Amino acid sequence: MRVGVLALQGDFREHIAAAEACGHQGIEIRTEAELSSIDALILPGGESTTIIHLAQTFNLFQPIRDRIRNGLAVYGSCAGMILLADRIIDGAKDQKTFGGLDITVRRNAFGRQVDSFESDIEFNGATLKAVFIRAPWVEENGEGVEVLSTAAGHPVAVRQGNILATSFHPELTADLAVHRYFFDEICKSG
Repeated sequence: MRVGVLALQGDFREHIAAAEACGHQGIEIRTEAELSSIDALILPGGESTTIIHLAQTFNLFQPIRDRIRNGLAVYGSCAGMILLADRIIDGAKDQKTFGGLDITVRRNAFGRQVDSFESDIEFNGATLKAVFIRAPWVEENGEGVEVLSTAAGHPVAVRQGNILATSFHPELTADLAVHRYFFDEICKSG
């Protein structure tokens, strides 16, 4: 499978390495032509307002929105969760998202950079180490959203149809459970 990782800002290289470790071809996405050539998309952690600004600058904002709405399998980690959320609390003024995920997400819910932490969480029947860096959490989710993991009483991993989002960074650990779930459960079901 050709897995695109939006490579405008953030930790895209780590997601490419995870995709390749799972046996897929990782593609850096910076153009609409590259976007049109992929089977699945990963939106990396980074700074959500910067990523949206750069997506608009590179004329990728609407093409990504369109591909998501047309059923492309998408996984977003941390800022990627914010980018997929339909609604944002504590966002920048008039902050846009690609949308598609019926959640309200709170930016920087776990605190500032200095409040970053690691924690063991349950995900898909297993325990994994989750890295939270200025992480969001899900404040509210629609009926069609499945909560896969929680931390501090809030959803931190969710799925809705062809979309997976985590508020943590599995690409910063050696554990490929979240990426494998995306490829095996979401990409193959689409």
